[in-house]
Amino acid sequence: MIVRIMGEGQVKLADSHFTELNKLDDELLEEIEAGDEAGFRSTLNALLDAVRRLGEPLPDDALEPSELILPSPDATLDEVREMLSDDGLIPG
Repeated sequence: MIVRIMGEGQVKLADSHFTELNKLDDELLEEIEAGDEAGFRSTLNALLDAVRRLGEPLPDDALEPSELILPSPDATLDEVREMLSDDGLIPG
């Protein structure tokens, strides 16, 4: 699966990593619903760090269709809230 982190680029991730990423996504949803800005910031950074750590960056000139788009690290709680559907950022 190809994942885009807004403002950074694309990463290729194996499907086997989605269990770990879904846990972080669930935490992020809870923090957004609670309006927990500090928790949101921490978990968003953990989610993005996990994608970077587990994935393989694609070259900057590669333009593959992204199956998943994640917010930039400096996205606000309200901006991410607008991006979400009922399923969160990571499809289950």
